Amino acid sequence: MRTLLIGILLTTLGMGCMKDHAAPAPVNTPNAGMPFLALGDSYTIGEGVPPAERWPVQLARLSQTQPVPLAAPDIIARTGWTTAELQSAIDNSDNRKTYGLVSLLIGVNNQYRGQGLGKYHTEFRELLRTAVRFAGGRAGRVVVLSIPDWGQAPFAQGQDRARIGSEIDAFNAVAQQECQLAGVAYVDITSLSRAASGDARQFASDGLHYSGHQMEQWAQRVLPVAQTRLQTP
Repeated sequence: MRTLLIGILLTTLGMGCMKDHAAPAPVNTPNAGMPFLALGDSYTIGEGVPPAERWPVQLARLSQTQPVPLAAPDIIARTGWTTAELQSAIDNSDNRKTYGLVSLLIGVNNQYRGQGLGKYHTEFRELLRTAVRFAGGRAGRVVVLSIPDWGQAPFAQGQDRARIGSEIDAFNAVAQQECQLAGVAYVDITSLSRAASGDARQFASDGLHYSGHQMEQWAQRVLPVAQTRLQTP
C-alpha cells in the first residue's frame, strides 16, 4: 500500500484531516543507505513545506556525510491523526519491511482534542512496540521526538499558551518515561519549537506548522543520536 501521510492541521473551527494522497518522492536524497521509516503526523509529513524540507528527508540528506548514511525515508503520516489513527493506518498499510532506523513523533492531536493522558499512555506504548517491530526487534534503532509546543505558534494568538504548554509537557513526560522503559532514544525538540516563538521564518505560511528551517534544526538534533544508535551493535 502506498505510503500514508499523517499530521495535524488546525483550523479556527478545530482540528481536521487533509484529503488522502500518496506521498511525493523525497527530493535530492539518495536511495542507497540504511532503510529508514518515519512515523507520525503533520510534523513528520511537513505540512505546508516542500517534500525536500520535511525533517526526515533532511535527516537522510544530512546523514550522507556520516558513517552510516540513511536511505530516503518511507513515511507513514497524515495531517490530523492521533496515536490511535496512526496505529490503525500502520495496521492497514500491511507494511512488513524491516528498517535500520525508525522514528516516531505523535501526540499533538491527542492533546488538542482533549484526550486524556491515560489513553495516550496506552496507545503510545503500543506504537513503541510497533516501531520496535519495524526495527527488527531492536529498540536501540528507534528514535522518538518530543511533541512541539504549538501554543508558541502565531496561530495560537489569543489562546491560553501556558495551558497548552503545560499539557504538551505532560504528554512528553509520558512519552519520555515509556522510551526509558523500552530502551528507546528520546530527543527533545520542544525547546526548539519554543525558541521559534516570534520568528516568522520558523513557521509555514499557515502560522501553525513549521518551516523547513525549523525542521532542519530538528534533523540536526536527531542526527548524532541516530548515528550513535546506528553504529552500536
